[in-house]
Amino acid sequence: MAEYDYDVVVIGSGPAGEGAAMNAAKHGKKVAIIEEQQSVGGNCTHKGTIPSKALRHSVKQIVEFNTNPMFREIGEPRWFSFQKVLARAEKVMANQVMLRTNFYARNRVDVFFGKAEFKDAKTLLVKGTVKGDEVLKAKNIVIATGSSPYCPPEIDFSHPRIYNSDTILKLNHTPRTIVIFGAGVIGCEYASIFSGLGVKVDLIDTRGRLLSFLDGEISDALSYHLRNTAVKIRHNEDFSEITGDERGITLTLKSGKKIRADAFLWCNGRTGNTANLKLENAGLEANSRGQLEIDDRYRTSVDGISAVGDVIGWPSLASAAIDQGRSTASDIIGNVDFRYIDEVPTGIYTIPEISSLGKTEEELTAECTPYEVGQAFFKDTARAQITSQPVGMLKILFDPESLKILGLHCFGDQASEIIHIGQAIMGQKGEGNTLNYFVNTTFNYPTMAEAYRVAAIAGLNRIQHL
Repeated sequence: MAEYDYDVVVIGSGPAGEGAAMNAAKHGKKVAIIEEQQSVGGNCTHKGTIPSKALRHSVKQIVEFNTNPMFREIGEPRWFSFQKVLARAEKVMANQVMLRTNFYARNRVDVFFGKAEFKDAKTLLVKGTVKGDEVLKAKNIVIATGSSPYCPPEIDFSHPRIYNSDTILKLNHTPRTIVIFGAGVIGCEYASIFSGLGVKVDLIDTRGRLLSFLDGEISDALSYHLRNTAVKIRHNEDFSEITGDERGITLTLKSGKKIRADAFLWCNGRTGNTANLKLENAGLEANSRGQLEIDDRYRTSVDGISAVGDVIGWPSLASAAIDQGRSTASDIIGNVDFRYIDEVPTGIYTIPEISSLGKTEEELTAECTPYEVGQAFFKDTARAQITSQPVGMLKILFDPESLKILGLHCFGDQASEIIHIGQAIMGQKGEGNTLNYFVNTTFNYPTMAEAYRVAAIAGLNRIQHL
């Protein structure tokens, strides 16, 4: 059995693992990465962020074609199968794998394809590599194994019509009707995707409001536009039983309702991928959700072992994970550029998309913090009219005295891009973080970015009488 020594061994090649491995390698450390799939990229590339967002983009193009009056002169509306739009996503996935494989090769990071388990706090066994089982010893180990859909044992996920958010990518037909259980970020995104393909969607929400962490006005807007695309949202519901036959599924809710559909998609909760790591051999223990506890430098309770990404829970975003990985590598090498990742913009890729940063109106009200609101509605902006994307708005929450920006909330086309302009200003020190920047800066016209100027002026107009 081959044995190797490294400065850093990273378990998992998703965004968090990649960030840690690349940063450590750039600073001269001898690094290895372990990936249980047959190619690098982790669940982000193969089952999560990349395929779902590529799917969404294709569906969004179909929706635009079918709703734009100009295209009606060319021909009738077109509907595409789920497999056809998934084919484009697979091309993007392949490109991402090639890109990331080159990263590791260029930076001389050794990649081991196999399943990792701890022998002790400094030693990992990698099972099933091309050379058989191999042993890696490391001064530092980074756990970046990500997460998987939580699958309740009482649901038969082996049934050909019952899916979770990983296995839905193997769907080989386009159902006419689908039930999506769980109205979190993933559930709402897939509700948009399937309704865009002309599928009748029932979205089951165990809570009273969609994505309750969002600003209420943004959440309400999402609910309206999902319903506008024939998504039936059922709040405050829970399942009693899910049964399937050769023709479809039947969902029985605790409220007594029964819903029949061609397919069922479970999107309710995720679990950290730690069950097979034999953590006990390293002196570690995961919580009930498979997640690891860390301190404010991403260190676990065992010296030399860190954890980053979805395996530590919040915020469970690819954007945060890659920065967490880079930061834990900075901690390992003793670099001064370490930072704890806590200011993370939310990006939700529904149709239309959502992005936000900072406080919501509800949070500011609960804190008894005075605030005022500046809004720009996209239907009134020239660029949105030109691109036929009039849905949505940009909302700026600010202190009426200092004009300091307290929160940014965007709903509509390119929301996840638009938010970063405001993020840059929110990050400024002193008086740089105020509405005045947007009022006193000349924006290109017509652009979506000028919504900041419109919203800032609208906000100032609201306080001029005070």
